[in-house]
Amino acid sequence: MGLHPKGFDLSLDRITRLLDQLGNPHRKLPPVIHVAGTNGKGSVTAFCRALLEAGGYSAHVHTSPHLVNWHERYRIGVAGGRGQLVDDAVFADAVRRVADANAGQHITVFEILTAVTFILFSEHPADAAIIEVGLGGRFDATNVMSDPAVSVIMPISLDHQPYLGDRVELIAAEKAGIMKPGLPVVIGHQDYDAALDVLMSTAERLHCPTAVFGQDFMAHEEYGRLVYQDEYGLADLPLPRLPGRHQYANAAAAIRAVKAAGFTVTEMMMEKAMNCVEWPGRLQRLSEGRLLSHAPAGAEIWVDGGHNPGAGEVIAEAMANFEERQPRPLFLVIGMINTKDPIGYFRAFAGLVEKVFCVPIRGSDAMIDPVILSNAAYDAGLVAEPMSTVGEALEAIKAAVNPDALPPRILVGGSLYLVGDVLADNGTPPR
Repeated sequence: MGLHPKGFDLSLDRITRLLDQLGNPHRKLPPVIHVAGTNGKGSVTAFCRALLEAGGYSAHVHTSPHLVNWHERYRIGVAGGRGQLVDDAVFADAVRRVADANAGQHITVFEILTAVTFILFSEHPADAAIIEVGLGGRFDATNVMSDPAVSVIMPISLDHQPYLGDRVELIAAEKAGIMKPGLPVVIGHQDYDAALDVLMSTAERLHCPTAVFGQDFMAHEEYGRLVYQDEYGLADLPLPRLPGRHQYANAAAAIRAVKAAGFTVTEMMMEKAMNCVEWPGRLQRLSEGRLLSHAPAGAEIWVDGGHNPGAGEVIAEAMANFEERQPRPLFLVIGMINTKDPIGYFRAFAGLVEKVFCVPIRGSDAMIDPVILSNAAYDAGLVAEPMSTVGEALEAIKAAVNPDALPPRILVGGSLYLVGDVLADNGTPPR
């Protein structure tokens, strides 16, 4: 981070040069499931991994950003078992080799880390590699791969507008850049017809076999079960372990993607995957840890790194569903960075929230000042107050609630960086 520029410099020239110096490890990978989208990338990646491991397949997994430790970006597949985060010495050696090959030339941190992905995944045998795009798609460093087993495009909404465009159709065109001529594409649930039209027209132009959520595959809840259906048949499954109705569509996209990648998917695999899938920092409930002592006794504490208006909508829907099943006063503890749309995020929670407490993000020079963030929450129709830390916000909630009433429900989020700080402070980093 000290040697290389922060942010993004979207181009494939530097990563292509670097990979050539390294012997082109990106051409020596197991079958790749390449995942892009504004929201849901991480969830569909987690479901794909759970499905493959449920079938006894080994799967490498690349995600970004990490929450607490850099190692979280790289999970190395283990034959017949659960993949493990990369070993410290192996990771350090890969970074050193990439740095030596780069020889001090201009390059971004993400490009360095992407080259590390290809080294690690090419040198450790596995049945599959699930690789999540960092930003966009067309010029993302991961997009040097020419022959993924399947390209997956998850929901598209407004985010990273300075890099990707200020309309969903422009963003969709960038995400569609991971599609490769004649190779399978799975399109997840899309909220915007304009985005879906761009994705469909791109797939048609490239002659890609395409499966679209709501047309070629689908999933819905019925009598407390998840019903999945595609052209291969119907499966009656348990509801996913990951909370929120939006996860039904994410699970469906993963099932269809793993099939499109050429793997056999049985109903037993699907059932096991729904029960064991995990994705830290995304509607994750904190049931233990140091921070709980600051909160009211019996409070539910959830953390979620969703940070754009689309994510706000699905998280707010999940909170509303929780409220329907078990009413509790809802409080938000939110920190955001200045490339996001805080008002758009907060609007999704109108009518649901008692109060918002806005906090800084530790060590970030891009954070929105809590006072300014509180004003954004106010502009969205919410009552808000700035705080210095998450712990202070939890103590303020403790002082505000009636001890004789139902304990509150608390959502901490607005940024993956804030969630990472919370998990680190709580002593519960991802494993």
